[in-house]
Amino acid sequence: MQTLIQDASVEWTDLGAGIKRKIMAYNTDMMLVKVVFESGAVGTLHQHPHTQASYVSRGIFDIRIAGKTERLQAGDVYFVPTGENHGAVCIESGELIDVFAPMREDFV
Repeated sequence: MQTLIQDASVEWTDLGAGIKRKIMAYNTDMMLVKVVFESGAVGTLHQHPHTQASYVSRGIFDIRIAGKTERLQAGDVYFVPTGENHGAVCIESGELIDVFAPMREDFV
């Protein structure tokens, strides 16, 4: 397990439709992921058994959680409880920093 990770050493994975991600660090308990969205890209509504906290590092997003939508921008945070339906629409190109607990095995 790496403990010091340089951004340049991690490759992007193109998810298509204007979204790409980097899995920056993880162990079985936690995972940190960078996700970049082009303007207009949609993170479709979904749910998973992981708790998720996300930081908007840049850009503007309409975030939907449990049927409620709110516009968030750089510096804002959202929290997704286990199993809650959620998604994102990128209004102005940006980046989310996602933390999952436990780690997302489906990402690796």
